[in-house]
Amino acid sequence: QVQLAESGGGFVQAGGSLRLSCAASGSTVSFYDMGWYRQAPGKQRELVAEITRGGTTSYADSVKGRFTISRDNAKNTVYLQMNNLKPEDTAVYYCNARATWPRTRDYWGQGTQVTVSS
Repeated sequence: QVQLAESGGGFVQAGGSLRLSCAASGSTVSFYDMGWYRQAPGKQRELVAEITRGGTTSYADSVKGRFTISRDNAKNTVYLQMNNLKPEDTAVYYCNARATWPRTRDYWGQGTQVTVSS
């Protein structure tokens, strides 16, 4: 079992940057594939970026070239560096940990608000 706590959200103007952090407790992030999701008002939660236990990353098309996900196993923390933010990035961002063995199981943080003004 793992508990996740996001931080680093805030209010930023378009073109600015933020770095989100997801601190894990109760387990280690090295045991999980990790992801960042976001949910804007009236929209479904969508996958923004993910990083596997092996370090392979992937991104939603909307954030490619702007966002970078990384994992620091020693600090038991996952990050999302967000550059060149756009108003469309405004959402609550959630950290996700996915266990794949013996079955798929997801754990979620409480979320952190990111607001990007035009």
